[in-house]
Amino acid sequence: MNAPLDPERHPLHTFGQPVLDRRQRRAKMLWIGIWLIFMAAPVRDLVDGGHGTAATVLGALGLTAFVGCYLALVFRYTARVHEWRAVYATFTVLLVLAVALALGMGTAWLGLFVYAAVSAGAALPMRRAVWIIPAITVTMMAIGMRDTGAADLFPGLGVTTLLVGFAMTGVRQLIRTTVELRQARATVAQLAANEERLRLARDLHDLLGHSLSLITLKSELAGRMLPAHPDKAAQQVADIEQVSRQALVDVREAVTGYRRLTLAGQLAGARTALAAAGVDADVPLEPPGPGAAPDEEREAALAWALREAVTNVVRHSGARRCAVTLTRRQTLAGPVLELAVEDDGVGPASGAGPGSSGHGNGLTGLTERLEAVGGTLDVGPGAGGREGFRIAARVPLGQDGGGQAEPTAAVSPGRLGSSA
Repeated sequence: MNAPLDPERHPLHTFGQPVLDRRQRRAKMLWIGIWLIFMAAPVRDLVDGGHGTAATVLGALGLTAFVGCYLALVFRYTARVHEWRAVYATFTVLLVLAVALALGMGTAWLGLFVYAAVSAGAALPMRRAVWIIPAITVTMMAIGMRDTGAADLFPGLGVTTLLVGFAMTGVRQLIRTTVELRQARATVAQLAANEERLRLARDLHDLLGHSLSLITLKSELAGRMLPAHPDKAAQQVADIEQVSRQALVDVREAVTGYRRLTLAGQLAGARTALAAAGVDADVPLEPPGPGAAPDEEREAALAWALREAVTNVVRHSGARRCAVTLTRRQTLAGPVLELAVEDDGVGPASGAGPGSSGHGNGLTGLTERLEAVGGTLDVGPGAGGREGFRIAARVPLGQDGGGQAEPTAAVSPGRLGSSA
């Protein structure tokens, strides 16, 4: 179960992902634009630096163009590059503006080279950025040393320009690696779906190919025998009925196997769904080993409980954390395997408890599914009565407990009932 990211609830969770709507565009622009606060020195120099009217107007226009080029590079080309020619042209204009403004307006404008180094690290190829960033630093030092000594300039602004530029190359590489990882995951999922379709096609061919061929041959034979040998034709029709019934049984068994959920698959799906929803998840990597594993029917019941509980967390809880535990417990009735899913989100509805009558479809279905294998279901607030929501499903580990126990399931009309 893979829940899509909700941009209404998680507007800032776009790391390594393209901007999808205006809300995410504003959030990304805010995150990039907040660093423009370090433009305070050039702005203050424009306001009270004692420049003439022409110099002030030209400086303001140049600063505006510089900020536009900077935002275009960092906003558009950090994650992916569509046209290298546009990148190099924009960066060249940015660098020329930084040099011209620093030469014409004074040392207060040397901070523009920091933004030039950031742009180089964010947008240029790594092999070029590793020498362009030091070149930018040297250029800034050369211009600044007209009024300030190197001993004063380099430890502050010079080191900052180098470190911030190279740090941005790491951030850019991390973002692009994340993009590639997401694309690889999508490719793996597509390949897995294709492989599953091929497996289904092979199974259906193996199940039905022989039976349908036999039915076709016997039908043709019965048609030829019908006028002269009705008794032999009747025998062929009886054979057709027997083959058809067996084919139906085989198909039903195959479909039952396809539909059966497994704990391993649902644990993997839970990790994916919770991560996609921005929930900090603590989920076991794999189900218990053979010595503590239930049979197929009871495992399927626990898998359904996990699926419903995680759906509840993703859709309705508003939780930030979720923990899934699988514990083998010894009870008076024998050993049981307990699956517990607990989150820190919205708790169960007030007044809900064992005596509550407003069971939702999800809770009712899970209760019936667990009762059929001798299991129980408990639903309520988080452990210790604290805020949150907890569901605990238990199934016996013995081989003779299915359908024999008298389960008591404490259910409530809370959030889980609306997930089915």
